[in-house]
Amino acid sequence: MSKPRLLFLTIFTMLVAGLNFPIGKIALSFGSPFILLAIRFVVAGLLMLPFIAKRPHPRSSAAWMKLATIGMFQSAFVMSGIYLSMQTISSGSSSVLSSSNPIWFIVFSFLIFGIRYRLLQWAGVIIGFVGVFITQGLEMQMQSGFWFALGAGMAWGMATLLSSRWGGEFDAWVMTAYQMLIGGILLLIASPLLEEPHFVWDSSHLLKELFVLGWMILMSSIVQFVTWYYVLRHSDPNQANVYLFLIPVFGVLSGWLILGEQLHWYTLAGTLCIGLGIYLVNRPGRREVIQDQFTIKRAMR
Repeated sequence: MSKPRLLFLTIFTMLVAGLNFPIGKIALSFGSPFILLAIRFVVAGLLMLPFIAKRPHPRSSAAWMKLATIGMFQSAFVMSGIYLSMQTISSGSSSVLSSSNPIWFIVFSFLIFGIRYRLLQWAGVIIGFVGVFITQGLEMQMQSGFWFALGAGMAWGMATLLSSRWGGEFDAWVMTAYQMLIGGILLLIASPLLEEPHFVWDSSHLLKELFVLGWMILMSSIVQFVTWYYVLRHSDPNQANVYLFLIPVFGVLSGWLILGEQLHWYTLAGTLCIGLGIYLVNRPGRREVIQDQFTIKRAMR
């Protein structure tokens, strides 16, 4: 695949991921968080089932448990944290805070598996954490949305860690479909326990609501995941992951353009710090670059 086309697909995926925040905030006007997400993931998972019927499925209960754990973190914890956060903070702030996931990936990898990282990567973690608090401004008013969005970033980091450790055991398409389906079912069960579930259509805004729901199911779930896995399969994952810092940028800008949210200087400054932190965390070291070049040359022989 040509580099320009791969670059286009990568940026397109980040744009869709950024747009998910204002689209999700609009959806909250006609549905409760858990119900909305349950509909999104269950329908998306069911739509994918015919396409994965002939692909290899997990055969052991342990494998299914791993898949369920990934779905719990990726689809249930991450997205519920994001949607709950947008009830009290802007979609832009939620996108910035939840996109701190690569930073949490480093922290959890070190704490749980004892993986060692370079000094530059730890510097990225520190800069990223500074950016998280800068986004709240000088007054540091910690609304509940702040903690929900930050928790979503932590869950996203854990989901990425588990996917990197266990993902090789599964077909990528099968893992995508079932982690969404499992996460959606968990959210459906949690809805009457953790919220007052409601989903109300407004006939005067029916087309807008159908568009939002369709976007959540098709673009935010199926297209985004399929395109991202395609990019990772045809490019260097380390280089592709650097583009993740575009998600909070697109999230802040789309919140401003679509919802009219204010662009505070401290939100932009925090976004830049988190983006720099994510870049440093994902930046390959000299040894990794040399090894990649050696692998490419050997493959070309």
